[in-house]
Amino acid sequence: MTTIQGNPKFLKWLSAEVMHNDSKEWLLELEFLKDEYLFFIDLINWNTLQLIDFQAYSKSKKIIETLSSSKKTNEELYKSIRNHENNLETLVDEINKPEEEHIYKKEHEALKVLFKNHLKKHRELKSNLFNILKKIKKTEKQKRLIDVE
Repeated sequence: MTTIQGNPKFLKWLSAEVMHNDSKEWLLELEFLKDEYLFFIDLINWNTLQLIDFQAYSKSKKIIETLSSSKKTNEELYKSIRNHENNLETLVDEINKPEEEHIYKKEHEALKVLFKNHLKKHRELKSNLFNILKKIKKTEKQKRLIDVE
């Protein structure tokens, strides 16, 4: 996973405590997303036949591929942030290493951008998945109503 350069103007305003709290918050959010991915996989498994029969099979397939990719990205991002969190001692030790501290802050900003982009993509995935499942459930309900009459 590559990191993206953040905006260097804000680097000097970040304290070690703020970055530590950011990292902890990100890790908790990524752990939650990990559980949410498991829920999505269960949803897909419960509705596999309907997804196959659904008119937009290619759309369903694309969402499943996106889910797999997003889950993998989530794991990589979690590892990167965990590693970043473990390297926080660079800032809190008594030794003054301005270059290493600057690099650490730049990495923090890059992880922040990656994290926010990942959350945005996750929300899009979630919305698309639920829209397809909603359409499937509506058509199933209509079929049952037609069969009853």
